[in-house]
Amino acid sequence: MIRYVVKRLLMMIPILLCISFFVMVLIDITPGDPARLLLGNTATEEKIESLREEWGLNDPLPVRYGRFVWNILHGDFGTSYQTKRPVATEMFQRFPYTLLIAVLSLVLSVFIGIPLGVLAATHQYTIWDNVAIFLSLIAVSMPGFWFALLLIRYFGVVLAILPTSGIEDWKGWILPTVSLALGYAAIIARQTRSNLLEVIRQDYITTARAKGLAEGRVLYLHAMKNAIIPVVMIVGSIFGASLGGALIAEIVFSVPGLGQYTLSGLSNRDYPVIQGSVLILSGLYSVIILVIDLLFALIDPRIRSQYSSKREKIRKKGGVAANEAEEGVAAD
Repeated sequence: MIRYVVKRLLMMIPILLCISFFVMVLIDITPGDPARLLLGNTATEEKIESLREEWGLNDPLPVRYGRFVWNILHGDFGTSYQTKRPVATEMFQRFPYTLLIAVLSLVLSVFIGIPLGVLAATHQYTIWDNVAIFLSLIAVSMPGFWFALLLIRYFGVVLAILPTSGIEDWKGWILPTVSLALGYAAIIARQTRSNLLEVIRQDYITTARAKGLAEGRVLYLHAMKNAIIPVVMIVGSIFGASLGGALIAEIVFSVPGLGQYTLSGLSNRDYPVIQGSVLILSGLYSVIILVIDLLFALIDPRIRSQYSSKREKIRKKGGVAANEAEEGVAAD
């Protein structure tokens, strides 16, 4: 298991290098000049060229990329063109907002999606199943920004019980969290329903019922163990995507998170901000996928048996080699 974790961590290095290089290529081929954008159209060409030289924008692409990688290895994400502050400092100041929104929305979506999927699967072709499918389709099809505006309209303007922007107290987290959780809950509900319907038709579920076990015990002790495994993967992918997908909620509700910071960098062509944000989000997503894979090994006994069988084979090979060595010495 340790070798597997180390191998996956080492695989992240070329992945992040490729992502960072691809981002830099896209930045390089996109029209626009950050120096001219910052100084304005009234600035002279001498000032613009001087600023470009100061930022290193006149260097060839391989030189700029090599300098970026070297600085990252030393913990330097560069300095923002707009704020003149270190990008790392600004990112880590804003990241807690994004992380908390992602965690809260994921927890809420799990508490809504899994019970809704179980209800639909255990009442297939009934009114409960139809209602659950209908609500899931609406939630998946509904644009996130439109639902966020609806929440602002009714809870912030009509009822005036929740703030429409900013995070001044705990109430400020409610609308951004709910706006993200709706779509995630629909995805989890559909996945749970599909997996559970497949599992409850298996022979071992029929056998458990034939033994006289209570339906709740059959469902939650036997069926859900196998049905929940693919859902864990979906939840992990949602959590990784929500770190970058919180952009809409942060913009609509004026949350000073990493998504809004990245959008500001894109609008102002602030290259250090763009590169640093994409690299951090990509690294976090890779780590989350690794954690989900490790959770599989804890949840799924088949995966644990694979690791056990590999260790047993290695141990047996080592024992056979030792015995052959002893026999060779004895023969000599």
